[in-house]
Amino acid sequence: MRFDIVTLFPELIEPYLKLGITRRAFESKQIDVHLWQLRDYATGNYKRVDDRPFGGGPGMVMLAEPLSACLAAIKDARQAIPDKASSGVVPIALFSPIGQTIAQSVVEAWADSKGAFANGAILICGRYEGLDQRFIDAHVTHQLSLGDFVLSGGEIAAVAFLDAIARLQPGVLTDEQSHLQDSFNPALDGLLDCPHYTRPEVWNGIGVPEVLMSGNHAKIESWRQAQRLALTTNRRPDLITAKKL
Repeated sequence: MRFDIVTLFPELIEPYLKLGITRRAFESKQIDVHLWQLRDYATGNYKRVDDRPFGGGPGMVMLAEPLSACLAAIKDARQAIPDKASSGVVPIALFSPIGQTIAQSVVEAWADSKGAFANGAILICGRYEGLDQRFIDAHVTHQLSLGDFVLSGGEIAAVAFLDAIARLQPGVLTDEQSHLQDSFNPALDGLLDCPHYTRPEVWNGIGVPEVLMSGNHAKIESWRQAQRLALTTNRRPDLITAKKL
């Protein structure tokens, strides 16, 4: 899957692609990331990408023209390599507070290399007060959000989104079954994951729950499921209600 990222700060994203276990997805090109510096597509001596909003008010608004020029260049680049380019309409996603919240189900849909988003997407990292609405109306097909809070730009959201997608790719995690035990996974009925323990057996006078030392896998799984239910009921009762558990 190819992801083209439009950003004013590619240096915020570049290190992430080379570090941690998810780098395997980027090094192998399972997730093929291309960074596009928006300012390269601005005109004039100052390469402006923003201007004051009509109607007044604080802040600046990103100009439609540089965004449009960058988008055209991305589409040309994709078409120049047919074996990796999209054979249809490429989703154009903007990270925005008004977007769809990125839940695990959303990530799984975007991570499916044979699904609706198999060709990846063009990801736009907004800044300032946002983008000229005319560009959004003309080109943006999806809007995505990390949650009900505002960031200085879309780069952090883009990194989080790519991380969630990358770890679901085959061969990225050391244990292929690891992600099945993640919070929100359908394999856990969408519940939060249970607590985990490791060596030493006693730390600061606190021992590991005896059932985990029993070797009885049926009892261990029963304990873990009870912990998942209790934790989810306490911390995220909305998930219990949604699942009707």
